[in-house]
Amino acid sequence: MRVAGLLVLALALALTLAVSLGPLDLPVGTVWGIVLHKLTGLGAVGWAPNEEIVVWQVRLPRALLAAVVGAGLGVVGAVTQALVRNPLADPYLLGISSGASLGAVTIIVYGGAGALAGIGLPTAAFAGALIAFGLVWVIARRGGGYAPMRLVLGGVAVGQLLTGLTSYVVLQADDEQQTKGILFWMLGSLGGAEWRLLWLPAIGVAVGLIVLLARSRALNALLMGDETAASLGIDVARLRRELFVVTSALTALMVAVSGAIGFVGLMVPHVVRLLAGTEYRRLLPLSALTGAVLLVAVDVVARTALEPEEIPIGIVTALIGAPLFLYLLDRRLERR
Repeated sequence: MRVAGLLVLALALALTLAVSLGPLDLPVGTVWGIVLHKLTGLGAVGWAPNEEIVVWQVRLPRALLAAVVGAGLGVVGAVTQALVRNPLADPYLLGISSGASLGAVTIIVYGGAGALAGIGLPTAAFAGALIAFGLVWVIARRGGGYAPMRLVLGGVAVGQLLTGLTSYVVLQADDEQQTKGILFWMLGSLGGAEWRLLWLPAIGVAVGLIVLLARSRALNALLMGDETAASLGIDVARLRRELFVVTSALTALMVAVSGAIGFVGLMVPHVVRLLAGTEYRRLLPLSALTGAVLLVAVDVVARTALEPEEIPIGIVTALIGAPLFLYLLDRRLERR
């Protein structure tokens, strides 16, 4: 409980700083005054109209979306590592992000014409993720069961195929601005955050977390091996199928609204295990909180480090995550 309390405080602080900092720095009191006024209608209006617009319409939706996406990626990362029994796995190992990227890039390049006209980028990204999910599902089912190696290899194969198609579509871009937009989205961005985009991923993460918490005992057993799980009366094939569906859907939701943000799902579960152990009833909610804090903080860095330019979030997470991945890989090899 102490760790959870500290993470909640850290998240509140991170959200406050995310809304306060930017090209127009705002006092914390002004930020909270605007938020409370918009939520309750109470409080004196002692701020400029542009400050209210910046807080309520620009920064707060973005900060909350960062928290939701970070929470989702943290939870999916923890579950994926049990699903494939590999502590170095992350949500994008199953190829879902490649499908979402293909859908998004297709709509950026061709979305103004033909049957694609009117389809939003998040919708296209989600559709692409579902196509990738379907392909991996078919591959994983061949031969019966859902063996971890089959899931991994199927995800890698589908991911490479869809990445190749994405590269081809990028080459069809007509102008430099279009290409820049594509690359920025593929590296992760929350710049398009709006209130209307927030509710679906928020509900999805909340429902997914509840569903996965109900299977925390089975996740603990699965992490110890299929034979151990089966000896405890768990239908391993059915459990792995359910986990695959939930993690794929959550990954698709996250990528659809934020682009492909790597390493969060890899880093967060390891940090939480160091703080609170490996039991999934604690690991899942703490991974959600830790992921939320991490991505909100990373987004602040991405927005403010090179003002007025913005760095894609995926670059910042890669700079943090790649050294950590190599460290974890080195420790894993040393134990063998």
